[in-house]
Amino acid sequence: MTSDFPSPDWMDRFKAVVNADPELAIAGRWFTTAFSVTVGDVRYAVRVEQGKITEIIASPRFDVRCAFGFRAPREVWDKFVSADPPPLFHDFFAMLMRVPEFVLEGDGLVAMQNARALHRMMNLMRKTGAAHG
Repeated sequence: MTSDFPSPDWMDRFKAVVNADPELAIAGRWFTTAFSVTVGDVRYAVRVEQGKITEIIASPRFDVRCAFGFRAPREVWDKFVSADPPPLFHDFFAMLMRVPEFVLEGDGLVAMQNARALHRMMNLMRKTGAAHG
């Protein structure tokens, strides 16, 4: 378990891992949007421009718009970001299809139009969690 997930410090490390990733630099060239990550009662808005996270906003207010978001209880996210996730928690697509508590909110089309870059970014979220667990 990552004890400081999803603290602002953890999210800063996630941003650094994402922005330093050479694969996402290529896959994310057209990935420009904002999406939310909700862990229990904790919510972040993640702004992305050309595959780089430009800003992570903790507890965004109603005037911070996100095209889509991922919401799940803390226990689900803890499994996802663990060093050795259990079956179905190793991949966010598997979670979307088989873990009812993991929910895609908002415009699913925008999420799927950016599926490759989003998939890489979510894998980097797992890498951040495993590296700092």
